[in-house]
Amino acid sequence: MNSSFTRLDPHVVDELVRICDTMLEEFDRAKETATRLMEVHGFGDLDSAQQLAAGYRRKAAGTPESAVERIEQFSRALKQLRDAFATGGEAFLDTESDWARQLASTDPDIGAGNRHQSAQ
Repeated sequence: MNSSFTRLDPHVVDELVRICDTMLEEFDRAKETATRLMEVHGFGDLDSAQQLAAGYRRKAAGTPESAVERIEQFSRALKQLRDAFATGGEAFLDTESDWARQLASTDPDIGAGNRHQSAQ
């Protein structure tokens, strides 16, 4: 592969890395908010109320599909992408399939949609 094809101009790299860092800061704030969602109150003492509160806590954190874990998954994929851009784009094409696969794995509908579109 021709490396000049995959090399990005320094100002483009700087801008892409800056955008990724800004997005990562937003993910960090979102994770803090999602973590606070585990503090559910006011449901009462009935068993059904406690089960409902536990369900909300599970949606916040503790399962692969919960908000905190999804945010962490997106953050990891974005960090890989940012790091690939930071190399000047040389590593972007090498890692593209890895971060794209990781991102798609966070939402099975995305992966299925991509497979469906490519089959058409």
